[in-house]
Amino acid sequence: MNIIVNGGTRGIGREVVNILAKNPDNKILVTGRNQKALNDINEQYTNVITAVIDLADLDAQSDSLLNIIRSNFKKADILINVAGLLVSKDFTETDSFEARLMMEINFFGPAAFIRLIKPLLAEGSHIVNISSMGGFQGSSKYRGLSYYSASKAALACLTECLAMEFQADGIKVNCLALGAVQTEMLEEAFPGYRAPVSAKEMGEFIAEFALTGHKVFNGKILPVALSNP
Repeated sequence: MNIIVNGGTRGIGREVVNILAKNPDNKILVTGRNQKALNDINEQYTNVITAVIDLADLDAQSDSLLNIIRSNFKKADILINVAGLLVSKDFTETDSFEARLMMEINFFGPAAFIRLIKPLLAEGSHIVNISSMGGFQGSSKYRGLSYYSASKAALACLTECLAMEFQADGIKVNCLALGAVQTEMLEEAFPGYRAPVSAKEMGEFIAEFALTGHKVFNGKILPVALSNP
């Protein structure tokens, strides 16, 4: 399978890459902002290619990204949008730059990525957007996460819209709203809190869902949480 992991250099995204790359039949493109982390992945796996991408400025890099994708893939079977940014601050203390940056990386960037590779997505392909319980309607909300949660809620709503738009093309789109997972991002938001799920465990779940979830789900926002946080 040809798989794109958008944001695979650390945390859950890196674990997803580690799991999917174990199958030599998978060819994986991994994007991220950290060149060193991408180099490490390249050295570890022969079936992985990488691209340095900053989702906050994807339009300026879209041509080079598309060239990389087209030179390695004739089509794409799976896109997993894992990339995310969290700035934990009270609403009134979050400046416009921080707020817009979270929206760019958590919503506009993944949306632009989907639009860019849509012509390469084959019938039967699967887009998996990674959201958060913070953006899941009716879930508990937490101080300092207003903009982050709103950006993830936007990604979840986009999932529902695109599932309808892409239905005629045979492309399935789903969203996983993750609860507490032990990552650097969680530690930044909730210092000292220990999550009941490791990044590796969640990575295993996401990888399996990306491969098989579209057989029974489309346009769904699925809570994946033992705790929140």
